[in-house]
Amino acid sequence: MRAIHWLTVAALAAIYPVAGSAAEEHALLSAPLTQAPGRQLNAVTVTYAPGQSTLPHRHGGDIFAYVLSGHVRTQLEGGSLHVYGPGESWFEPAGAHHVVSGNASKTEPATFLVVFIATPKAALTTLDASMSQSSPAARTQSR
Repeated sequence: MRAIHWLTVAALAAIYPVAGSAAEEHALLSAPLTQAPGRQLNAVTVTYAPGQSTLPHRHGGDIFAYVLSGHVRTQLEGGSLHVYGPGESWFEPAGAHHVVSGNASKTEPATFLVVFIATPKAALTTLDASMSQSSPAARTQSR
């Protein structure tokens, strides 16, 4: 099994900040892709408490998301709002404006797997509020 670098773990912990409290994140894996030189896979599980959501943001790489439990609301700018349940998944291209992301339930938690494919130094998630401020705490760097 490939060891997870602690810098990556610390960086991934800031991927999904939520107003009022942070979503629970668990870094699972960070590894270079042998069939895509210059790209890296980062996998993390994210758990939203009932009613939690993330501020609008963009990702510095492509993402694949898969719901493990609960129901997740998600919407890309210009697209329709979707609610995904266990076993359902979606894709977001790098740079897409993710305007809605959160738990669809006010009573049950929701957990999903997020797999990022990006360059090793890409900002995995940049919140809209941080785009003009460029706060180091609001940017996630993968190593």
